[in-house]
Parts: sequence; C-alpha cells; structure tokens
Amino acid sequence: MFKRLNLPNDILSPVSPYCHAIQAGDFLFVTGQLAQDPDTGKIVLGSIEEQTHRVMKNLQMVLDHAGSGFDRVTMARIFLTDIRFIDDVNKIYASYFKPDELPGRTTIGVTGLAGMGDIEIDLIAYCG
Repeated sequence: MFKRLNLPNDILSPVSPYCHAIQAGDFLFVTGQLAQDPDTGKIVLGSIEEQTHRVMKNLQMVLDHAGSGFDRVTMARIFLTDIRFIDDVNKIYASYFKPDELPGRTTIGVTGLAGMGDIEIDLIAYCG
C-alpha cells in the first residue's frame, strides 16, 4: 500500500507532472527537487551554493509535510551538471545533517537538468 503526498501549491507547486513524494510502507520516496523558488515558481539560477541551499530547503518542506526530517533520511542522490561543484555542494549538504546521521548517498554527473539548474537531489526517508 502506498500514498501520494503533495505539498499545497501555495507552498511549492510541481514544475512538471509529478508527485512531491510517495509513502510506501515505512519509507518515503521524495521526488528530485530543483532550486525552485517557492514564491515565484522559477528555478534559482544563481551560484551553486544558492542553488544547493534552495534545493535543501525544498526537500525540508517536503519532509516536514510528510512528518519526517533529515534525521530520518536513509539515502540521497545528487545530480550535478558539473562534478567540479562537489566540494561546495558537500559543505552545504552536510550542514543540513548531524555528523552521525548522514545517509547513504550517490552523486551523479549529468549533462543537463530541468529548468537549466545545476543541481537536483532526491531522497528516501524512513517514516515508520
């Protein structure tokens, strides 16, 4: 059994046809989040630091809405248009977790992302 979880559009509206997260049993599968500004709906095309913070804040909104949090994330995937961004991304990404609560992670270099941003992150979180 599973259920779809969508944030209200006045919080963060999807930029394409997808659901923000799916809860399946005790796990929450959070859709890849871009650096979408929730106020304008547009992708933040600033520095990688600005984009990473925006992505992490969007992920936090989804986790909060589902009754979860970064402390319950079991796996993350980071998609980057330039793998040379990794050091800057790592600093910001790590700041959202306690050092002893880091999830498993995969980082993937890609040739492009929706909205022309430079980073997308999806998550799996325990919610049992």
